[in-house]
Amino acid sequence: MGRVTDLAAFTALLAPEGQTLLAALRDYDPAQELAVASRLRREHPADLVSAALGQARLRQRAVAKFGAEDAYRMYFTPHGVEQSTRATVGAYRAERLRDLGVRSVADLCGGIGGDALAFARAGIAVLAVDRDPLTAEVARANAEALGLADLIEVRCADVTEIDTSPYDAVFVDPARRGGRGRIFDPEAYSPPLSWAVEAARKAPRAALKIAPGIPHEAVPEEAEAEWISDGGDVKEAVLWFGTSPGARRATLLPSGASLTGRGLPDPAVRPVGRYLYEPDGAVIRAHLVAEVAEELAGGLIDETIAYVTADALTPTPYAAAYEITDELPFNLKKLKALLREREVGTLTVKKRGSAVEPEEIRRRVKPKGPNAATVILTRVAGAPTMLIGHPAKA
Repeated sequence: MGRVTDLAAFTALLAPEGQTLLAALRDYDPAQELAVASRLRREHPADLVSAALGQARLRQRAVAKFGAEDAYRMYFTPHGVEQSTRATVGAYRAERLRDLGVRSVADLCGGIGGDALAFARAGIAVLAVDRDPLTAEVARANAEALGLADLIEVRCADVTEIDTSPYDAVFVDPARRGGRGRIFDPEAYSPPLSWAVEAARKAPRAALKIAPGIPHEAVPEEAEAEWISDGGDVKEAVLWFGTSPGARRATLLPSGASLTGRGLPDPAVRPVGRYLYEPDGAVIRAHLVAEVAEELAGGLIDETIAYVTADALTPTPYAAAYEITDELPFNLKKLKALLREREVGTLTVKKRGSAVEPEEIRRRVKPKGPNAATVILTRVAGAPTMLIGHPAKA
């Protein structure tokens, strides 16, 4: 379907008949789509029914990022759902900009407006720019739907032609997906990262959303790099300009705990102690395992593995703790026998530095019984090892 046709179909959804259809489809079961479509086409134009069903599917997918209350009022494109910032992450970033004194922001590559909505809810006036006419219309509709149109101006334009000088800050979220999927080369982003960096350098403050896998050597010297996780999953990295040049930070949501690097050397390797700590992914991406190890008075189990071990249990928001009961060389027969002896039926398998897949372990050992255990497949001082234990209780 061409973009002009897409735009016409989307506009039809905003009319009363389209709104009636969307309301009727709020809780529909996608497994019954054929029957639902056949019934609705008896009373509504087929194209409008198809557009409404497509939008209903997108809203259901968007609940995970935006929550049901917002997702079922908003509008989406397939690409917009895929690339939109999770609402919790967008809110955190907007609040940080507000706390830095930002009152207006040029949101370049604004997409369907997810970040613009977060900025506006933080009291920041937004110019949201996207070069795709349909995407711009979706962003405009979202601002209206959530009652934020007074703070959000949507402009359909090429971001490279926007004068950002009237704004306190620039935010850029380059497209990182193409026709073949995810793009890993920052210079293949649209627009390229180098352009976004130059736009950031011209602004009093700026935030550039990038993939969390960006190499540290690709981070400009004057930028602060922050890796953000939400619920334990690393969601994005942000390059901040006008904050703390050269800093590296890991921020964990929803707690908001934030760890800043101090340039510590790599921790020493030591024998496995009573406790094993698994640092949050944002901590690992930010290369801040040494800071966590110092806090825990611990060391690494292997110089190439981001597991920290210590003799004492120290509460920390930056790592999950496990109490280790057994340390064994990798051997599935011994593991199976030990689990059978302890009547372990609920088995959690974690791995780092091991080629063995957790599902393969479960299939081979056939856990059975009333008890639970955690098996960690890893390397200890270079040797393939099984660490057995359970989540530590404070």
